[in-house]
Amino acid sequence: MTIYIDPPTWPGHGRMWSHLVSDVSYDELHAFAEALGVPRRAFERDHYDIPSHRYADVVRAGAVEVSSREVVRLLRGAGLRRAKGRGWG
Repeated sequence: MTIYIDPPTWPGHGRMWSHLVSDVSYDELHAFAEALGVPRRAFERDHYDIPSHRYADVVRAGAVEVSSREVVRLLRGAGLRRAKGRGWG
């Protein structure tokens, strides 16, 4: 199981955010996030939004640090990328 996280460079709600993704399955991603106590509401389309203050915790738990471009490449390569405005089906 490999989970990936990009740097916290995405602004929103007065914070900076990272994206947590899997290149295998959403089930794998949900299990990793749940083990860290990340709420399911933080899941958006194909990734979890992780606030910058949790970044080090997520990396210590085993997430591999990659660039934001690599996150997109990994999701596309796994067929897990869900673009904005597209449904779940």
